[in-house]
Amino acid sequence: MDDVNVRAAAPSDIPAIARIYADAVIHGTATFEIEPPDQDEMTRRQQALLAKNLPYLVAEHAGAVAGYAYASAYHVRAAYRWSVEDSIYVAPDFQRRGIGRLLLTRLIAEAEAAGFRQMIGVIGDSANTGSIALHAACGFRFLGTMQSVGFKHGRWVDVVLMQRPLGRGDLVPP
Repeated sequence: MDDVNVRAAAPSDIPAIARIYADAVIHGTATFEIEPPDQDEMTRRQQALLAKNLPYLVAEHAGAVAGYAYASAYHVRAAYRWSVEDSIYVAPDFQRRGIGRLLLTRLIAEAEAAGFRQMIGVIGDSANTGSIALHAACGFRFLGTMQSVGFKHGRWVDVVLMQRPLGRGDLVPP
């Protein structure tokens, strides 16, 4: 979409971000949360990532937040500090219109600029072919599937792992 602006998320975006995430929690399997967090919790989460200088983005269309994405620490132990996990959520009315790709492309660029070396996609549900295809189109390689590690909506759900090097990746030390 040509008329979409991807920008840094602001505190004023939290109501829209919370609505988009609540829909994903209630109706989808991209996240394994069962109950949607309230706006205060979403604010806390955003502030925690921004305090660590991690990218947190929104895609805006005609003044409305159409989706959001952020990078978070892949794991908390020090040796993982060069690896981030991506998260992307698109509002139902904007899905399958290229918003996810715009967000992920910008997220990759910002994570590279921040010096991170690997981005990990932890994709809820092996049936989430759209997210798997998006990650593959953005240079992620398939690592494997952890079968039946979550139980949501009355069924067992897989997790697909994908990975993409950032910048010089593992070619040289950080």
